[in-house]
Amino acid sequence: MDHNEQNELIKLATTEMPFGKYKGRLLIDLPETYVVWFYSQGLPPGQIGQLLGLLYEIQLNGLEELVRPLKNR
Repeated sequence: MDHNEQNELIKLATTEMPFGKYKGRLLIDLPETYVVWFYSQGLPPGQIGQLLGLLYEIQLNGLEELVRPLKNR
């Protein structure tokens, strides 16, 4: 894993959802059903959309527990 990929995982664990029903919740803690809904509706533009797309892939593969320890960094 390169430095850029590590930074993206850290962002997932430390970035809060900026809007919507789960505003203020860390992205890694968003419910899978919400992330799947967002993915099916179309992800928002910009960095938040990229992070939600990455989160979708992580949740799809059941890898959330590998990212959650990064919350305390």
